[in-house]
Amino acid sequence: MSRTIYVNGCYQPYNNALLHVEDRATLFADAVYEVVEIKAGNLVDQDAHLERLERSLNEIKLVTDFALHTIPFIIRETIRRNRVKNGYVYIQVSRGCAQRDFVFPKTNETPATLIIFARSKNPLKLDKKSKKGIKVITHPDLRWKRPDIKTTGLLASVLARQTAIEQGAEEAWLYNKDKIITEGAASNAWIVNNQNELITHPANQSILKGITREGVMQLAKELNLKFSERPFSIEEAKEAKEAFITAATNLVMPVTQIDEKTVNDGKSGPISLKLREIFHEFAQISH
Repeated sequence: MSRTIYVNGCYQPYNNALLHVEDRATLFADAVYEVVEIKAGNLVDQDAHLERLERSLNEIKLVTDFALHTIPFIIRETIRRNRVKNGYVYIQVSRGCAQRDFVFPKTNETPATLIIFARSKNPLKLDKKSKKGIKVITHPDLRWKRPDIKTTGLLASVLARQTAIEQGAEEAWLYNKDKIITEGAASNAWIVNNQNELITHPANQSILKGITREGVMQLAKELNLKFSERPFSIEEAKEAKEAFITAATNLVMPVTQIDEKTVNDGKSGPISLKLREIFHEFAQISH
């Protein structure tokens, strides 16, 4: 079955879905996006993702000519047409197609571009991976100074992730000039210290305020676990009792190696696995 993609009001076969060469997403990465998990045909934390999408739009001063409240209907139709049961839906909004110019085109003359597609992902494979855990490397954070806005300008993250893959890892943990880990190339970074305290970088302009990250904080409260939003260094991470990443496409994924240093004797930590196991019990599920 060929996949169907929504582009600017039309549901099109995958091979026919096209953007104009001068769409500002292509020329300037002048676009924002969201990724929402699909579980058993339902959307996980949809409202929080769409609220963050609206925030991103506001931060880059992108005014859409369509109502944002119509997006959930398009999402569901896209999922239905693609028959996705487990996986994710991708939403992207750009400032539209206009003659190349750094200055914004006039809103009333240039409609925003909306793209939505859904893709299947096998949750059993992720569960199997979580039992083994993943390796991450540390890598300089070379991104622009506003990674808190979820834009498509991801080249620095792409290069960091590629470096990780080339070194036999699955994610790169980015660090600043003070050797403080900010977040992963495509995830939020967490450690658990010897006092079983969960630690992640504060949600400021240095990181993306992950929706799954927020969910884990709520889980920590439910489980009466201590957690702290504070900076932590590469050295502290390598001495941690446990480590994990959070993202909509991975949920809670244990980390068992940071660079050449094993974490928890190279085994997925019990706290990480517990958070993963019960995550959906406390998440918002939209039917």
